[in-house]
Amino acid sequence: MIDNRIKDIVIVGGGTAGWMTAAALAKILGPQVSIRLIESEEIGTVGVGEATVPHLKLFNKILEIDEIDFVKQTQGTFKLGIEFVDWGRIGDRYIHGFGTVGHDYGMLPFHQYWLKAFKTGVAEDIGAYSLNTAAAPLGKFMASASDVPPTSPLANIAYAYHFDAGLYARFLRNYAEARGVRRTEGKVTQTVLRDTDGFIDAIVLDSGERISGDLFVDCSGFRGLLIEQALNAGYDDWTHWLPCDRAIAVPCENVGPPTPFTRSTARSAGWQWRIPLQHRTGNGYVYSSQFISDDEAASTLLANLDGPALAEPRTLRFKTGMRKKFWDRNCIAIGLASGFMEPLESTSIYMIQSGIARLVNLFPDRRFDPAIIDRYNAQAAFECERIRDFLVLHYCATERNDSPFWDYCRTMSIPAPLAETIRLWRSSGRFYRNAEEMFILTSWVQVMLGQRIVPATHHPMVDQLPAPELEGLMRSVKGVIDACVESMPMHQMFIDRFCKAPA
Repeated sequence: MIDNRIKDIVIVGGGTAGWMTAAALAKILGPQVSIRLIESEEIGTVGVGEATVPHLKLFNKILEIDEIDFVKQTQGTFKLGIEFVDWGRIGDRYIHGFGTVGHDYGMLPFHQYWLKAFKTGVAEDIGAYSLNTAAAPLGKFMASASDVPPTSPLANIAYAYHFDAGLYARFLRNYAEARGVRRTEGKVTQTVLRDTDGFIDAIVLDSGERISGDLFVDCSGFRGLLIEQALNAGYDDWTHWLPCDRAIAVPCENVGPPTPFTRSTARSAGWQWRIPLQHRTGNGYVYSSQFISDDEAASTLLANLDGPALAEPRTLRFKTGMRKKFWDRNCIAIGLASGFMEPLESTSIYMIQSGIARLVNLFPDRRFDPAIIDRYNAQAAFECERIRDFLVLHYCATERNDSPFWDYCRTMSIPAPLAETIRLWRSSGRFYRNAEEMFILTSWVQVMLGQRIVPATHHPMVDQLPAPELEGLMRSVKGVIDACVESMPMHQMFIDRFCKAPA
């Protein structure tokens, strides 16, 4: 019998994508499969994916990574959600908090009851009924508690991390190399394709070394060294819907304790991120070069830092979109090589994790069954398109008319699935979500309301609940949230007690 098992995996590119892939495959596949990672210190990495979503906790759990050690070694802090400033109108401010909002009542989600209660004046802003959204602006944080009833909001707190992306890659490199992954320093100068079927046979380094493999993983970043330059997979450009095409990043000194949330502030030609770490604060301005110059963008960013800059600003150029094929022949693109979505909702590292999980689920043998490859590509494309729609929602659902950039965003055509999602929401606050989508119902609810898209009415079944009971429901949920927030420690106190990084 022919042995068709994958025995040699070659990963081209390091950084977050390369070392996450190497670490996960080494843990899951074990020593039976040879994994080799090629990277060049000269090329460097993007290294600004410093904010995450709660899914990363599952990745760490699968790899059996100790959370305290991980946070210490990456200068990490904790994240309950994202604060959006000046997006709907200048002066607006809302938080997209992770986790639940209220609790479902009967067959309906909580927000349906809230819609009626808010319009009749017996409910506060939707954020008052979410533990994360209520705790974040007060600077409070704790991990899930084990000494409370399982129904308590404190029993299952949804949180993510902020961390130094360079330190995270180093942390995972140590993890992967301890499990047999071999790292090779060098630049890929040639990709050798097989004459028979166009599959990748080997890569050649600047040293002259030829490295063969069964499966190649392209983690080479925007260049797409294998998936695009060698295999010509093609690219779907989404600049029409997401017009920002550049980012300027710069770290600054911390001023005050770190907030347990990422902040996104809308500017005249894009938006600015703020990510607090233990040793510094990460900042960046994501903008459209059609509406502002690089120098003006840099000046805007530097004028809006919390503290003194710790380095010179660096500019990144990108084109939002995705590969037409994420997996082509015996090559899979993961990370920026597979496409790019601006970090408005901190999806970059999640998409690396999702690509790895999809690869594990659909792991091939050396026959590379087209049915497996097609399923991978279909799932990846669907997920990217739904994430795209969620990001576009932030831009198109605005009332800002103070700059040409916002005039464009407010009036541009939008993807048909997003238009239908907004239409359904506007009518009665209803929402349809496919199980394979990343963002959950409460995420859409918070952003829709935060961007001033308020449904005309609520689900008619809400009217079956008598008015006193509706008011009691709102009062009860808020009382529980308030009590839980009151019992939570300050974010800095939590870090100091459990996971303070060395100086």
